[in-house]
Amino acid sequence: MKLARLMLCAVLALAAGMAMAATPGQLVLDKGWRFRLVPGHAQAPAHPEATEWHAASVPGTVHTDLLAHRLIPDPYVGAAEAGLQWIGLADWEYRSTFDVPRAMLARARSELVFGGLDTYAEVWLNGERLLAADNAHRTWRVPVQGKLRATGNELRIVFRSPIAALLPKVQAMPHKIAGNYPSPYGDEPKDAMTGNFARKPAYHYGWDWGPRYVTAGISKPVVLQGWDAVRADDLQLRQDRVDAARADLVAIATLDAVRAGTFALRLWQTAPDGKRRLAAQRRADLRAGANRIDLPVHVDQPQRWFPNGYGAQPLYRYELEVGAGRATVARIAARTGLRSVALRRDPDGQGSSFYFVVNGIPVFAKGANSIPFDMFQPRVSKAQLRRVLTSARDANMNMLRSWGGGYYENEDFYALADELGLMVWQDFMFGGGMQPAYDAAFRASVVSEARDQVRRLRNHPSIVLWCGNNEEEIAWKYWGHGKTLKAADPAFADRVWRGYVQLFGSDLRQVVAEEGGGIGYWSSSPGDDLRDPANTPASGDMHYWEVWGNPAHPVTKYLDLTPRFMSEYGLQAWPVQRTIDAFATRGEQGIATPVVEAHQKFMAGKGNERLMKYVRDEFGEPKDFSDFAYLSQAMQAEGIELAALHHRASRPFTMGSLYWQLNDVWPGASWSSVDWFGRWKALHFHARRFFAPVAVAALRKPGGTTTVSLLNDRTRRIGGTLRLRLMGLDGKVLRDERNQVDLAPLSATKAATYLDADLLGGADPASTVAVFDLQSEDEPAARAVVYFAAAKQMVWTSAGLRAELRRDGDGQVLDLTASRLARAVWIDFGDLDAELSDNALSLLPGERVSLRVTSAAATEALRAALRIRSLADAVQSPMLLPRSSPAP
Repeated sequence: MKLARLMLCAVLALAAGMAMAATPGQLVLDKGWRFRLVPGHAQAPAHPEATEWHAASVPGTVHTDLLAHRLIPDPYVGAAEAGLQWIGLADWEYRSTFDVPRAMLARARSELVFGGLDTYAEVWLNGERLLAADNAHRTWRVPVQGKLRATGNELRIVFRSPIAALLPKVQAMPHKIAGNYPSPYGDEPKDAMTGNFARKPAYHYGWDWGPRYVTAGISKPVVLQGWDAVRADDLQLRQDRVDAARADLVAIATLDAVRAGTFALRLWQTAPDGKRRLAAQRRADLRAGANRIDLPVHVDQPQRWFPNGYGAQPLYRYELEVGAGRATVARIAARTGLRSVALRRDPDGQGSSFYFVVNGIPVFAKGANSIPFDMFQPRVSKAQLRRVLTSARDANMNMLRSWGGGYYENEDFYALADELGLMVWQDFMFGGGMQPAYDAAFRASVVSEARDQVRRLRNHPSIVLWCGNNEEEIAWKYWGHGKTLKAADPAFADRVWRGYVQLFGSDLRQVVAEEGGGIGYWSSSPGDDLRDPANTPASGDMHYWEVWGNPAHPVTKYLDLTPRFMSEYGLQAWPVQRTIDAFATRGEQGIATPVVEAHQKFMAGKGNERLMKYVRDEFGEPKDFSDFAYLSQAMQAEGIELAALHHRASRPFTMGSLYWQLNDVWPGASWSSVDWFGRWKALHFHARRFFAPVAVAALRKPGGTTTVSLLNDRTRRIGGTLRLRLMGLDGKVLRDERNQVDLAPLSATKAATYLDADLLGGADPASTVAVFDLQSEDEPAARAVVYFAAAKQMVWTSAGLRAELRRDGDGQVLDLTASRLARAVWIDFGDLDAELSDNALSLLPGERVSLRVTSAAATEALRAALRIRSLADAVQSPMLLPRSSPAP
């Protein structure tokens, strides 16, 4: 299948060579690696072909290495998951040989640096054991001077099964702590989940949007470093003061000196316009070992970094040179953006605020939660990250919450966020359940991990918050596990909670305070920083899952909850047909077919039952699976739009709306707005409109009251015209009003409140809509359409959609018109690659829209492949409702 070919090509390309540019004193060990299943292991008899040596990719994973040699089927196609669980139960061996140049061999100091080992790894060099690693999120440095030879060095790494390594310990516990998602495949008992005991990406053990692939491998580069005088270990750019007039920084260099001596330090600054200057210099007396040297830097009239929608994202580069005599013995560079940032927690009569202030501007956070971009992180490319993060920027987002159940993203993710103006709420890697934080050794490993990651990421202007974990506090307090454990073993339960408070209330807070350069810390999301209650609208951030989750309220329930900052809420949908076709043949597609259920992880594969409930609530019964997928996207887009606009209209009480979720880890049903291939679902097109800096919200509650609010995230006052039209689905205008409006900067302004009777004036709710259009100065037009009945109760007939595809200069344009109101219009070009400037839109009768089409395909091929559908094609209309019927 196409997906299988695409993935295999990617894996082979990875294996063919991921050579990093070597720098003086550095040798990247990414060639000549081989791997095998450890002979004699219990899994070996069933998989003898895997015990032979095969070429491996480094960085990589055992799953992608097996796939490259066709030793396993594509993990993403069909229903392969159950048959691949043996991989996580096996031990795997990686081996490479390498030569060391004479100059490097003569260095006074040399270290092997392992950027990531996933997870329980024994490292051997020339037959000598160097390291027993046990944390996939750490960087490991091992001195190797005196252990190397000029030729034929052998580096061997054995990865032990994390399940097998931990299961005896977990099974021996009289009372267990909470895990996340039990395995349905029997590779570990459901009552003895090992995932939370391993410092390994939690999602590898399965989640409600992704498969269970407990992989292993050398996940980051392996580098041999050597030096004679000084190694520049780190360059922190701490921003003590930044305003329009001046930026005061301290460049903090961490230098490892072989022996004591005096060195000259020069710090060069390259401004966003490319101008280079000597920003600071000094002589420093270094002692043997680790040294910290501070160099104050001042920048007059700095070009400040702003979030998307508030200004530009200029970036400064700093390079430190360490000199001895006339020679430069070490150098290190770092990039940053100059800005001030603070999380404001102002008490008021109801609780405390929760919002971010950047460069003095209170920013309404608009965005989504990001999850891992693949089950096998080493194959995530910068192009893939760029496509998804650019999509976030293009949807008018300004914040992503990097969720805690995966891995700390690589440098490319944060560099792109810096460039695109996307603030990052960064979780530490704890995704749920409870951790064995009562164990001092576990806490010490986490603290080392946290220092590694905070130091690595602290220069990125995009990072605005560090958060301890995802949902662990509320799971303990409110989801039953804490209560159950307290009843079974009060002393152990007390140890568990005290360990939790120590790790997330104290240890990680201290790491961020010491290493984070002034960025704030939040102990858990959702929460109120260990205050009770957690997950409350009055204070702190919230996750709200009573819509979609239990008790599965209707989407209009979003309007009844007004939080300070909504950091999770969501609705599921299937991706576009082309993505579904990549993992399932048309014959395998059905609401309850095995392959479709294998790619629907909610409710252990039965999530389509919940999804169907929400589709039926608004649209009625879909005719087939294709319509089900299309209607799921329409439901998701309209439901999240309702919630997001309610959050924005509640400003300044509410100051953030981050829906779950931005992206996918594989192709399947999920809460994402961008699928694994980078294709936009209907939700993402809607998000570009409902997150627009200037927008109109017309929110109708089930009782029949519509509140119209004007939203302005600009820092300037904006004037405009608000137009109200009441019209039938056939386009007949029953009412037409225009009013001049004035939008204060950084505000939500309530413009009007209407009862249904005020708007309808006796018109039929089943065939009438209210349309609110906001035309404002220098901003795209904004629109809100109010429906007075569920779609399944409205009178839909053919929308009379007409499309004309034409050449326009170097590109192509699709002109669309409709003779009747066309709701949820979706345009696609089948198997052709084509991107539209807009989609998932509604057209008024007689309205004409022109959409730019970006594609390498010829116009004739696009015309032949063009398919357009609207709600009228998927919803079976009932008989006309009696005029006397009250609107639902």
